[in-house]
Amino acid sequence: MGVIAVLLAALASFIWGGVWYGAMAKPWMAANELSEDTIDRRNPVPYVIAFIAAVLVAGMMRHILATQGADGLGAGAMTGFGLGLFIVTPWVATNYAFSGRPMNLTLIDGAYATVGCTIMGIVLSLF
Repeated sequence: MGVIAVLLAALASFIWGGVWYGAMAKPWMAANELSEDTIDRRNPVPYVIAFIAAVLVAGMMRHILATQGADGLGAGAMTGFGLGLFIVTPWVATNYAFSGRPMNLTLIDGAYATVGCTIMGIVLSLF
């Protein structure tokens, strides 16, 4: 059951990414100095990498939830939220600061990670 939970959590987060970046496409592309002409949406590699990364994060999050004895929807959601907001987002912010990326890109990607991890925590807590 653990593998299924991890895959479902990864899938839920992957779908969230599609919704989030669909809504934030224009500001995200502007912050990355990209345009519709410079993005190859037919290239499957970024999507494959994104899903594999989501599986890895969900797998580690399952381990964290199990080892801390997190029980219930609230604990899963709060653990995911905390990991996204206080681990992933600061790491992204550090990378972006050193590479001179705009603050709004940090906010867009940090919000994605925070909500995505929260979703993972919720899905994992259901199993």
